[in-house]
Parts: sequence; structure tokens; C-alpha cells
Amino acid sequence: MRKTLGWLLSLVVLIGTMGAAGSTAQAATAAEPAAATDIKDQILGIAGMSLIEEKPYPGYRFFVLNYEQPVDHRQPWKGTFKQRLTLLHKDVSRPSVFFTSGYNVNTSPRRSEPTTIIDGNQVSLEYRFFTPSRPDPANWSNLDIWQAASDQHRLFTALKKIYKKNWLATGGSKGGMTATYYERFYPRDMDGVVAYVAPNDVVNNEDSAYDRFFAKVGTKECRDRLNAVQREALVRREPLEAKYAVAAAENGWTFTTVGNLDKAYEAVVLDYVWAFWQYSLLADCGSVPDAKAASDQEIWDTIDAISGFSAYSDQGLETYTPYYYQAGTQLGSPDIKQPHLKGLSRYGYQPPRNFVPRDIPMAFQPGVMADVDSWVRNNAHQMLFVYGQNDPWGAEPFHLGYGVRDSYVMIAPGANHGANVAKLMDGEKALATAKILQWAGVAPAAALADAGRAAPLAAPDAQLDQRDLEREPQLRP
Repeated sequence: MRKTLGWLLSLVVLIGTMGAAGSTAQAATAAEPAAATDIKDQILGIAGMSLIEEKPYPGYRFFVLNYEQPVDHRQPWKGTFKQRLTLLHKDVSRPSVFFTSGYNVNTSPRRSEPTTIIDGNQVSLEYRFFTPSRPDPANWSNLDIWQAASDQHRLFTALKKIYKKNWLATGGSKGGMTATYYERFYPRDMDGVVAYVAPNDVVNNEDSAYDRFFAKVGTKECRDRLNAVQREALVRREPLEAKYAVAAAENGWTFTTVGNLDKAYEAVVLDYVWAFWQYSLLADCGSVPDAKAASDQEIWDTIDAISGFSAYSDQGLETYTPYYYQAGTQLGSPDIKQPHLKGLSRYGYQPPRNFVPRDIPMAFQPGVMADVDSWVRNNAHQMLFVYGQNDPWGAEPFHLGYGVRDSYVMIAPGANHGANVAKLMDGEKALATAKILQWAGVAPAAALADAGRAAPLAAPDAQLDQRDLEREPQLRP
């Protein structure tokens, strides 16, 4: 089209200037189409956008950027902050994926599963209040799911002028929650949502679903083995806490926020069973030591490998303060009965308040998650939820009601918190892939006619497609 218009314009100019060779040459030159503006210049032409760095990657352009956002979207005149994001650019003619982790953004080139399936562009946004994307001074009351969804909406509105094709929102765990909340508050932005392993804690004080999960997950042999190690770690609290004190001194860990080393130690131990199922598989049960025969060092090593003794130090908690704040104000947090620890546990599952500095005020807002849950049940349109069968966070999933349209909940057999479309059973994997392609507007005719023929459009890339699963305690999805 661009070449056709250029030729017609040249012809008109040429006819109008016949008889003057010099003028004809000048007119023909003037009629040549201007070179397309470089994508970096287009992106930086957005008001409030600035470049941190560009990193080369074959077949893509990869940018790390800052975008100026209102601290409070309800009162945008009250100041702004810089929110970090990355852009994996393929081509403006391709669809785009809006990826959120719910935490810090990864500044290395990465590609989410939907991005691979649709062979598209990807925008990844850092969640507000995760440093360096934190207002200064920080008014923590401005950290809520609506403000975060409004961050996404504002960025999408700016980028949609450049990336005009279809958009999908996605994310895993807290990122899947974030994608879902975005759809709840701005349902006309995205053409589809793919939410992975997204917890849905509708009633914060009702957590019996987790107790039922831990009573049947895996095999009895594996459950008993894990419970025995957890119990033994509390039986041997005194010598193991002595090791903890030495490790804390060597690593500079302090425990002001949680209160003391004893509280931190028990929190790590109580994470053990949950964290095993979150990140390990049933096949890994053989690596769990025999609690009675194990040495103190073996008990220490398995707890550290699965839960991580640094997790509840001030240094381990600092990065995740925004998450714990949200868990204690809107998202909710799990609590489970652990009868095998009766008489040994001094604190039980500690609430998020224990993991946030006391100078940050917190008050729980009941009804926020119930609102999202009700909206999804009744209004979901072109949404896909994927869970892992053996993932504790899937014990309280999102559900779909009769009024939803073209939406699905699928469970990957035997999978943990890393469940994705590729791990679904063949029929569901094909259907999910076909739907993602269809929602993105790039489904080949063969996939439209037969979902069984749907396949990712982009070739695999070991570096781009790797998933950076952090070893997180159970309180962080």
C-alpha cells in the first residue's frame, strides 16, 4: 500500500511538471516515502517513557525502560513515580502479550508461554512498590490491586497506539492474580487472559481447603516422610537454632521485623512441607531423608534447600515487603492445621503483619477478593486458568459460573507451581493452544478447523523460554 501511494503521488507530480527536467527530478525525489521511524524512537516518543538500556537479542529488540506513573491514579496531580518495564519487540504487525510477575521485573530477555505460542511482542511490568518502582516517600495506602491494574491500563493505552494488533494478559502465581485483577477492572483492554497457578483466597479466615489438600496430596508414604522431617526439626530446635545463629552471624542476617531468631526459625520449618509440594514433584520424595536416622546437618540441609533459612531474616523479607503488605490488606494468606506438630509449634503460621515493618500501617479489607471472585464467576470472557494438580496454591482456585463465555479452568496432572499449557493432557493442551492463538488473532486455518493441530508459532528458545522460579516460602505465591 505504501509503495502504491508513493507511485501515484510521483505520477501526479511528474505530470504537473512536464517540460522542466530539473523540476521533475526534484518532484520525484520529494515523492519517495520517508523511512519508517525506528521502534526505539516510537517508544521513547511516548510521554513519560525513558530508556534505561537496550540489550541485543537475535530476532528481537529488547528494551529496559521507565514509565512515569501517577502515585495515585484517582488523584494524578499528587505526584508521580518511575515504574520499570521491559519490552521484547518482534514486530508491530504481531500481537502482544502483557506479562506480570506480581513482583520485580526480570531485566534479561524472557518470553512467557503465550508469547511463544503466538510469536508476539511482550511487555513486562514491574509491580508498583517493588524497588526501584516505589514512590518516594512511599504512602503504602496507594498499594492495592486497583492502583496496580490502573498502572497496566495506562501503559497499555499508551502502547496500543504503536502495537495495534490483539493483546493478551498473562502471568504466573501472583502474576496470574495480577492479570486477573486487571481484567476485572479493565475488561475491555485485553483480547484474552492466560492466568497460571493463580490463588483465589475468597474468605481469608476459611482455609480448610488447604488442610484437605495436604491430607491427600502425593502418597501417604511421601506425606509421612515430609511430616516427620518437619517434626524432627522442631524436636531438635535447640541444636539447629544454634546452627542458625552461626549462619546468621556469618551472613549478616538480622530478625528485627519478625521479632527474633526463634520466630524466624519456626516460620522456615513450617514452610517445609508446603514449599516441597510447591516446587518439587512426587518423584523427588526419595530425596527426603529418614527423619529419625538423619543427622542434625542432614535435617538442616533439607530444610534449607526446600524452605531457605534466609527467608525470614530482615534481608530476606525486605524485597517482598510489598507482597506481605498486600497479603495482609487485600489478598489474604493461608493458614493450615498441622496436627503432627502439636506441642512443638509455638507460633503456628504467622500472619503477614509479622513480616512487614511495624512503622507501615496495615488493615485488612474484607470483601476485595470476594468481589474479584464473583466477577470472574459471572463475567469471565476469553480467560484461561491453568493449575498444577500437586500445587498447594491450587487448593483455592478460581471457578467459572454458567454465565461465562469462552473461558476455561484446566489442571495439569502431577504438576507443581510451574504448571503450564505444555504440561496439560493432550486434548486440553491442544484446546488451550488453539484458544490462545484464536484470542490473539493469529490462529492458522488448520488450528481453527481442528484444535488438535494447534501448535506454538515461535520456535523454542532455551534462553528466552526459561522460567525463573524463585525459591519462595509458602506465604508468597
